Amino acid sequence: MNDNPAPEFSRPVRLDQLGRHADPTAIVANEAEREALARRFNLLALDRLEADYALAQEDGAIIARGHVKADLAQPCVATGVPVPETIDSDFLLRFVAEDQMQPEGEELELDAEDCDTIGYTGNVIDMGEAVAETVALAMTPYPRSPQADIHLREAGVMSEEQASPFAALLSIKGAKE
Repeated sequence: MNDNPAPEFSRPVRLDQLGRHADPTAIVANEAEREALARRFNLLALDRLEADYALAQEDGAIIARGHVKADLAQPCVATGVPVPETIDSDFLLRFVAEDQMQPEGEELELDAEDCDTIGYTGNVIDMGEAVAETVALAMTPYPRSPQADIHLREAGVMSEEQASPFAALLSIKGAKE
């Protein structure tokens, strides 16, 4: 029995049908899928999620090259107000059978041309889930609204400049003059 819940935006591709996906394929999340993904990724809104991709087999792996577009809003880390964001980027993913993955603990050297590697089992990869995860990784990690600094200052939180060790040295220097 599999304890993992089904992906909210599932677009399975059977490996014996990769040829059908050699030409660009478009996928679009419907409203229910976007709402479910918004809950999963703690978004205030996910108004658009779409991607196009092409698949190819290379060196025993399945390579997905594509482009993803998403319109979303995350809560500001300081105020909780919506911070809108548009994601519009290319992606390159490498699907590798779990039994062919790099063993844990073994070092792996990466260069700029390396891409995200996703393990799979069985004879299906899920491009919808891969696209959803790509968007999650592309989102701004700590979104801040324009009012965030004012809110944080009023709450007594120091800015990075105020908290740096050099700020303390500058305040000592200023006191001596």
